[in-house]
Amino acid sequence: MPALPPAFLAAPLAHRGYHARRLSRPENSRAACIAAMAKGYGIEIDLQLSRDGEAMVFHDYDLGRLTGMSGAVRQHSATELAEIPLAHGKETIPRLSEILETVGGQVPLLIELKDQDGAMGPDVGALEEAAAAALRGYDGPVALMSFNPHSVARCAELAPEIPRGLTTSAFRQADWPMLPAPVRDRLAGIPDLERTGACFISHDRLDLTSDRVREIRAAGLPVLCWTVRSPEEEAEARRGADNITFEGYPA
Repeated sequence: MPALPPAFLAAPLAHRGYHARRLSRPENSRAACIAAMAKGYGIEIDLQLSRDGEAMVFHDYDLGRLTGMSGAVRQHSATELAEIPLAHGKETIPRLSEILETVGGQVPLLIELKDQDGAMGPDVGALEEAAAAALRGYDGPVALMSFNPHSVARCAELAPEIPRGLTTSAFRQADWPMLPAPVRDRLAGIPDLERTGACFISHDRLDLTSDRVREIRAAGLPVLCWTVRSPEEEAEARRGADNITFEGYPA
């Protein structure tokens, strides 16, 4: 189990890059990553899969909120996605390979693979393979994570040298209305650390005082958290986490 590099605990992690609509820096864009590097922040990004199996840096499953277009990301090829403009700027949807070239190992890069199963189940593999392929030979501090433990386990098989973690929360029904209750109840207990070889968690900042999170931190595994949106929230989060993922203010 590779350890999380110390760089991931040295500076705040900019959530989806250091994005700002008013400055024409869309989330998960090259501009947002460049802005984060200029401030010395680490970077957190998200991955979705294109129709032809490429890892695209994009958060949502649907294009609507971030582009104004309709339809699922997976309905489009990587070439088509790379030509779609992101709202609030002149950027288009980047491939993971493009973000890796932009960052070039200068700052830590935390990569979240979005669940491709639909219910946190085992129907995964293509996105993990695409991410592992893009990261082959990348020289810089990088880590992979996902809410889906099956995805993290697949990353362990495909890229055992890359540190990996679990994105976690209390999995309340209000936040996960489409996820079956038994799945929510199981994931809330964070039972998959050992099975997946996870070396950290990135947990909901609103649940950092839970017994399970405290137990994980006491065992020596780093606890990151998401998403902090003010200095006041940061001060509170740092009582229970080793680093923060933030947006909307200078951390």
